Amino acid sequence: MTPLLTSRIPNCSFRTSFSGTARNGLFIVGLRVSRQILLLLLSVTLGLALVRAAGADTQAPVIEGDGVKKGYNIKPTGLVPAYPADYSCSPLTSLYASWVDIDGGHRDEIHSGVDGGRLGEWIIAPAPGTVRAVWEADWQWGKEGALVLVHTADELNLPDGPPLYYSVYDHLKWDEVRGLKAGQKIRRGQRLARVYRPGGHKEYLPEVHFEVWETHHDNLTWVTNKHGGREWRNDTARLIDPLYMWGVNAPPDDERTVGLVPYEAKRRYKSFRGFTYIFECPKR
Repeated sequence: MTPLLTSRIPNCSFRTSFSGTARNGLFIVGLRVSRQILLLLLSVTLGLALVRAAGADTQAPVIEGDGVKKGYNIKPTGLVPAYPADYSCSPLTSLYASWVDIDGGHRDEIHSGVDGGRLGEWIIAPAPGTVRAVWEADWQWGKEGALVLVHTADELNLPDGPPLYYSVYDHLKWDEVRGLKAGQKIRRGQRLARVYRPGGHKEYLPEVHFEVWETHHDNLTWVTNKHGGREWRNDTARLIDPLYMWGVNAPPDDERTVGLVPYEAKRRYKSFRGFTYIFECPKR
C-alpha cells in the first residue's frame, strides 16, 4: 500500500515592482516573480511524479483466503496455543510475530517463528517428510546445528495449497543432527534432536526455534551471513505462523485458540491434516 503523502507549502514571498508613468490613461506594470517560487513549483512537480512511480511498483499485502491467519510476511495472526489437559506438553515460550523474547525482554526484530521446549527434551517430526538440509549454522550466538525438513502437500493432506512446506529447527546441538543426510526419509513422531541453547551457551535459556514456510519449488541457494554462517534462500518460500499448521486439522471455533495435538505412536494419521506437536507429550 502506498502511504498517503501530505506536504505543507511554506509561506512564500512575492516580490513585485510597479514602475512607469501614466500614458494615455494606461499603466505599464512590471511583475517579477521570485526565483524561489519557480524552484518550489519545480520540486513539487518532481515529487508528485516520484510518488506516482513508487505507487505503481508497490504491491498490496497478501490477504486472500486464509492468508491473514497464515501470517504472511510475519503478520500477527492472533492465534494462541491450547494444550491438551490429559497430556504433559512443554509450552511455547515465544510466539510468531512477537516482539517479546522467551526471557520477557524486547527483541531486536520481530519473531519469525515460535520458541519452546525444556533443556534435553526430544524434538520430534510434526509430519512425514524428507531431510532437505542439515548444517552447522551461526546466527550470531555461535555455531549450532540447524535442520530443514521438506513436506509435500500430499504428506500433509493439504491438496488446496502450495505443493511443499518446510519445517525448520534452529539452536540444535550439531553432534546430534550431523548424522542426518539430505534425502533421508522422516516419519511423523521421529526423534530429531534434543532442546539445546542458542550457540550452546549457558547464558541463554534453552529453546528450539521452529519455523514453517510454504513454497512452490524446492530450489535452494546458499549465502554467507555477516556472522560467517550459511543461510538458505528460496525465492518462492514464505513464512507462516506454525500455529496455523497445528490448527488446520481442526480449525479453532473462536478463530483464535489452536488445540495442539500431541503425537501418539498407536494413532493412525492417514487422513490427518497438517502438523502434530513437535515435543513428546507423555500422558498424565
